[in-house]
Amino acid sequence: MKRTKINLIGAAVAAVMAVPAVAQESVSAVVIDGYPDRALWVKEFSNFFIPEVDRQLAETGAYKMNWQENYGGSIVKPKGVLEGVQLGLGDIGIVTTIFHSSKLPSQGISGSTPFIAFDARAVAKAVDEIAREFPAMQNEFAAQNQVYLATGVVLDTYQVFCSEEVSSVSDLEGRKIAGAGLNLRYLEGIKDAAGVRGGLTDFYNMVQTGLVDCAMLWPEAAKTFKIAEVAPYMLRADLGAVNSKTVTVNADYWAKLPDGVKDVLQDVAIQYRDHVAGIAMDRAAASRDAYVAAGGTIVELSDEDRAAWANAMPNVAQEWAETLNGKGEDGTAMLSAYIGKLSDAGYTGVRDWTMK
Repeated sequence: MKRTKINLIGAAVAAVMAVPAVAQESVSAVVIDGYPDRALWVKEFSNFFIPEVDRQLAETGAYKMNWQENYGGSIVKPKGVLEGVQLGLGDIGIVTTIFHSSKLPSQGISGSTPFIAFDARAVAKAVDEIAREFPAMQNEFAAQNQVYLATGVVLDTYQVFCSEEVSSVSDLEGRKIAGAGLNLRYLEGIKDAAGVRGGLTDFYNMVQTGLVDCAMLWPEAAKTFKIAEVAPYMLRADLGAVNSKTVTVNADYWAKLPDGVKDVLQDVAIQYRDHVAGIAMDRAAASRDAYVAAGGTIVELSDEDRAAWANAMPNVAQEWAETLNGKGEDGTAMLSAYIGKLSDAGYTGVRDWTMK
């Protein structure tokens, strides 16, 4: 009797052990960006975004990501990420949106409203909330065969770095100044200043060779790319933080993803948004100190000069809103809502961009 009972228990255990465990599904993801892995947002995609996705997926154990990271031009150049994700060269990309003002006009919302907020966290949150409250931004990425996950702000505020000493806006008159995207419009209020389009990785050589006299970038990038060696004078104008990075996913790839993976990617994208913006702010003061330690000199632009510069510019914010209005989007409402969000966060500009 006892032997029969033991045999039955053994058979039951064997039967349970014979049932196959639920298989963990492997999901491949090719990540692309044309910038090198030393760039803040790329480094933190590797160090924060990917580990956090892996951590959350491990909690359920149903899925495991097989990441393939490709940066620094191995698949696309910095300006080629949007098209690369569109064509499926990458499944997930960090799109530098300032290169695509015609295809992604709504992404220019913060770049069209300078001299308001120099806090990357406030701008990132405000822009991302606009993207979720109004359909324009997501519609634009959908037209490029992509799904919008979250915007990103990787700079505390644009400043002007020059090869020769500057201390006022008048010192920028007649200068050739490098920039990217909408910030070139800021120069239109400065007499005879000429904007020259370039990318972050180009600015060092552009100044060194004399192609330009100055470049608009931010202190953390100036430190990373050793700008003090060629542009040892920083005019602290606090032009403002600007959203310039958006994490997107190829729409065809997205459609095949399990819902459990989609949910985690969407959640972590928002965490990544705040994480990168927080680092940008944490590094801002240290980056200015590093610029000075490398031989740079920082000159503060007066409040009067900042106001004069802002008021001399064309109202690029109104132009931005009207462009979207013409495309059937509510650009006017988006502009008011965005500035309202910044105001609620404690930031008021030196010029009211909602006034025509």
